[in-house]
Amino acid sequence: MALNKSHEIDMTFGRLLPKLLGFAVPVLLSGVLQLAFNAADLIVVGRFCGENALAAVGSNMALVSLLVNVLMGMGTGSSVLAARYFGAKDERQMRDTVETTVIVAAVGGVAFALLGFFLSGPLLVLMDTPEEVLPLATLYLRIYFCGLPVMALYNFCSAILRSVGDTRRPLYYMAIAGVLNVALNVFFVVVVRLSVAGVAIATVASQCVSCFLVLRCLRRSDGIYRLRRGRLHFSVPQFKKLLAIGIPAGIQGSLFSISNVLVQSSVNSFGAAVMAGNSAAGSIEAFGFCAQDSINQAAVASVSQNMGAREYGRTKKAVLYCSLLEILFSVVLSGMFMIFRRPLLGIYTHDADAILAGSTRMLVLGAVYFLNGLQNMMTGAIRGHGFSYLPTGITLLGICGFRVIWITTAFAATHSLIVLYLSYPISWVLTAAAQYICYFSTRNKAFRRNEAQYASR
Repeated sequence: MALNKSHEIDMTFGRLLPKLLGFAVPVLLSGVLQLAFNAADLIVVGRFCGENALAAVGSNMALVSLLVNVLMGMGTGSSVLAARYFGAKDERQMRDTVETTVIVAAVGGVAFALLGFFLSGPLLVLMDTPEEVLPLATLYLRIYFCGLPVMALYNFCSAILRSVGDTRRPLYYMAIAGVLNVALNVFFVVVVRLSVAGVAIATVASQCVSCFLVLRCLRRSDGIYRLRRGRLHFSVPQFKKLLAIGIPAGIQGSLFSISNVLVQSSVNSFGAAVMAGNSAAGSIEAFGFCAQDSINQAAVASVSQNMGAREYGRTKKAVLYCSLLEILFSVVLSGMFMIFRRPLLGIYTHDADAILAGSTRMLVLGAVYFLNGLQNMMTGAIRGHGFSYLPTGITLLGICGFRVIWITTAFAATHSLIVLYLSYPISWVLTAAAQYICYFSTRNKAFRRNEAQYASR
């Protein structure tokens, strides 16, 4: 038991800030490793397969996120519930949550894989993907979606581990799978010369390894989140709770992705060089988004655990500390990216037009980059308090709605790349302000509702 508990971080007692950092740093490192391996995909393709191949892989990211984030929203529901039951030390409901989560991940992963496979070509056409890029982009997407079931299982099961504060073992599994991914990239692209197909195959193969490792971890655990051998029970009550939290979270993730697909479609109108530069800049910025997401996940876990333990003062401290950490992480990273933008972009491509386009994006987004972290973190905190639809509605208006209006008005009138990229920071300002107003206006209501639920048991 001692060995198992050494992996857990119980945020319901003790000094909170060190525990938040202890939670967030492995998540950050996991994300950095994942993004480094994704960047390796782009670098290998860009160096050995040419600009069209780089554009084909990079331009798929928004579309991949669109379908994947809908499914991953269910993982958010699992994380919130599991963290609450861990804080409340409720073994029965934790067990039902874990087993239902595994079933939902497996079935949902297969369903979305089929959907993505057959819709890849039509969706890329709708995004105005250039003809010279379309065949490679379609091939990459179809292979990628074949691996979606194991990707879903890995992410859902990792969410369970993170809900109890275990962020180190997912880091170890990510490192193992990532090294394998890089090695397979080089083999399939450089040696076998499979181009973008090789990158996709390497990604799927490495995800199979990480999925196996995290499932084995849950099976061998002696904590209350153990996945029992030979028995999976589908709990209808827990499934309904997962839906209540997960569907709004999935919709919110899809709203971000829909808006990014719209932006990507507009980027595509500038040609392959700008597409390549945009893809490279997005890959670099993703390291910053990863840092922000690590704080977001710490906020979800800490707020949810303390709501389960009915430690409401600690939920307030968690939100305050996470807000400060988001600002600190974001300002440092965005400053570094803006200063070293050209050398960083040069790692991906030597094309001058592509580097200019990527540099433009990084300067425009970097100025208020921290606001994206704040609005994202506050969304998780509100959801941890038990309100899932409110942040989704705010995101619908502030992110997706605004960017659609911006693209169809300001960008349509100017067809300027800078004007297009301005849709990001302006939407962050609007959404962050609205999320904080929502948090302060609903916090006490969340506490009262939580107390009423415990009183009714």
